[in-house]
Amino acid sequence: MKVLLDTNALMMPVQFRIDLFDELRSLLGRYEPLVLQDVVHELEGLARGSGNDAAAARAGLMFAGRCTAVEGRSTAPSVDDRVAAYAAAEGCMVVTNDRRLRVALLAAGVPVITLRNQKKLEILRG
Repeated sequence: MKVLLDTNALMMPVQFRIDLFDELRSLLGRYEPLVLQDVVHELEGLARGSGNDAAAARAGLMFAGRCTAVEGRSTAPSVDDRVAAYAAAEGCMVVTNDRRLRVALLAAGVPVITLRNQKKLEILRG
């Protein structure tokens, strides 16, 4: 199962103190973690800042290194739109905690893995 992680998914381990990859393994068994190059670039930009989000982004870059980096084909203006386009085209599940992206993915029939009660991951299907 291919699982695409978005920017905030890669920041969740620091923000919510969860082991993202162990949680995914518990939920799915075997899976292939993917990250768009656009997501890596977004994390790099966030990591240049200061504060809690920048620290989470720096950790997110480390977690992104545990994923297979892929190039998206979409020229959509936002990274979220590129994540949605890639997932729909490649048949991936998407890990996100972003409400707007989650709603768009579910409307497009893309399964979403999200954090429930800031503790456990769950799968949502549209």
